[in-house]
Order: sequence, then structure tokens, then C-alpha cells
Amino acid sequence: MDRAARLLVAVERDGPTCVWCGRTFGAQVVPTTEHVVPRVKGGPSWLENEVAACRRCNSERGHTAPVPWLEECQRRGWLPDEQRLERVLTALDGAITDRGGQRRARPYLEAQLRRLRRRGSPSADRSGPA
Repeated sequence: MDRAARLLVAVERDGPTCVWCGRTFGAQVVPTTEHVVPRVKGGPSWLENEVAACRRCNSERGHTAPVPWLEECQRRGWLPDEQRLERVLTALDGAITDRGGQRRARPYLEAQLRRLRRRGSPSADRSGPA
């Protein structure tokens, strides 16, 4: 499956909004293929590692890790889709387990999943002992 086909599948799978800012795709907000685990970090060009993001977010994110970029998007007042991000990272983890390889991407992916899951845990919201 080529890149354009993977982008169409990602939009159909996840909906017509940018994973990072939440804007709806259209004439002014064009979807692009976004690698959740960046290629420079060993992320594969597999559908399990790709989401649709607007050009602005894709360009501004660059090679920033997904969880710090999610936090930056929230700081900016955007509406990133944290559940979609976790779903894609989890699917990529399963795909790597099934297909093997991706030696460089594995530790990066595991660290991002841990960090993302820590954000959602009740203990992450506590500032100290009660």
C-alpha cells in the first residue's frame, strides 16, 4: 500500500480531524501522513505507525516525541486526540511483536507508551502524599 492509500485508510479509521490540533480536514486544512514514531527514530512506514495530521502540526512537530508534542498541543489550547494516539501506539506495539524487527523503534515506542499511560493514571494527578 502506498503512502496516499495509507493516508486515506488512516482518515477513514480515525476520522477527518488532525490528531494534534483537532481541526477538521478540508480545503484549508489538508491532511498529511504523520509517523507517530518518527522515521529518524526507527519508526516504520506501516499503517499502524501513521495517523492523519494537518500540515501545520506535522511540520511544527518535526521529530519531537509524541507525548511531549501532545502536551505542547494541550498547552497551546488545541484539542489533541490522546485516545487515538494511545490506540495507534498500542497497535504499533502489537504489529512489531507480530512482524518482528524494528530494533531501533522498540525502546522509543515502549518509553512513549509508558509516559502516555502514566499521564492517564490516577497517581499521575497527585502532587504528593495526602
